[in-house]
Amino acid sequence: MNSIRRLSLTRRVKFLSSDGSRVRHFCGNVVKDEGDWSYSPEWWDPQDGGHTVSRSSSVKGNGVVSVIAHPSSLPSRESWAETERWLEKRYMEIMPRDEEKNGKFSILGYQWRSLRFNDDTRQSTVKVMAACRELQPSSIFYMQQPHCLAVPYLKSMVSVGLTSLLASRFDMKSVAVGKKQMRILCIGHGGGSLPLFLANHILGAVVDIVEIDPVVISESVRAMGFPAFSVMNTATGKRALQVPGVIDQVMWRGIHERLFLYESEAKEFILKKRDNTYDMVFMDAYDGGDIFPHSLWDSKSVFMKALSERLHREHGTLVVNLHSDAEISEIDRANEGVTTGKYVRKVGKAYKRGLMENEKNGKNGMVFACEVPWLCNVSLVVSRGMRSEGRDRDRTMRDLVKTSLEVDRILHLPFSCLDYLKTGLAVI
Repeated sequence: MNSIRRLSLTRRVKFLSSDGSRVRHFCGNVVKDEGDWSYSPEWWDPQDGGHTVSRSSSVKGNGVVSVIAHPSSLPSRESWAETERWLEKRYMEIMPRDEEKNGKFSILGYQWRSLRFNDDTRQSTVKVMAACRELQPSSIFYMQQPHCLAVPYLKSMVSVGLTSLLASRFDMKSVAVGKKQMRILCIGHGGGSLPLFLANHILGAVVDIVEIDPVVISESVRAMGFPAFSVMNTATGKRALQVPGVIDQVMWRGIHERLFLYESEAKEFILKKRDNTYDMVFMDAYDGGDIFPHSLWDSKSVFMKALSERLHREHGTLVVNLHSDAEISEIDRANEGVTTGKYVRKVGKAYKRGLMENEKNGKNGMVFACEVPWLCNVSLVVSRGMRSEGRDRDRTMRDLVKTSLEVDRILHLPFSCLDYLKTGLAVI
């Protein structure tokens, strides 16, 4: 789940285009980041307050789970026709004999949708497209936009995680185009934008997702446009839907086959999946009280031991979203790069003990924290593959900056990984 805290002071957003959005250039083409923070006023405490599209009660301690919708300015209406043609083309590939008896596809609009607990804690924000068939206007379907990450800490987790993995000599090029497989585990689901983004941009990514709350799972599918075919049956271990529907295939073919969403406690899941080895683990699992459970970072726990066994021995990388209890930029220079807040250091050292100290290749591996721009969050990274011998903060920073540019070149994400590394780094 995606717990967020905002900085009390707003930082300036740089490199803006004429309409206020950040853009990037690839081989002469402009790629617009629809999740740029400059669009956050549309969904973060907007003047209209939004409207509630769904409201349910959780039995897993999350209280009232609601989904709030706000209008989105992008994509602009001028681009809707192109998306309608894409949907129609995909549909005719699946149903070539259908003579448009239900009419062509029609875009109804785009919204930001935020998942909240107890009308207070914002757990996740996604962008959703609503569409229908022209002759079935009452049959509306929702498609979460897989290229869009709305919240900076998610971009930070992706950026520092993928950069650390590539720095561990992982074959990102082959994985990017689907020639090799990359196993990812996401602990905490929220609206599902992180696993969906990874599966969309990395063709070799196979993503397991663990979410303890069935209400969160159902709301992510029903109200936030997450692929229904990804949901797994807890009892059988197979997909809840044996065959995806036609519309699901139109929207998600090539992506939803690589997503596996389980309702489970993290400990139970990871103990059960003894044959799984993960190249990367993302952990974003705050509860309804906005607390990161100690059971997920207790170095002596059964969960930590099992996580250590599932994380790839040579290049396994763990990324954890944490609330910051100190500005990394305010590091005590007498202890270069070591003095983050007490809480972040404590959690980082717990993972270091649980995942690194028992490893045979003790000279390798590194734990560090990166400050998230615009928010009071920190991305904590545990990398088994980065070399730590003789490293200091400045050298680590230089190497990661260089590697982040290579990640940008390989994956062509809508944002630069460099932007989420240069904000501040502390080695733990």
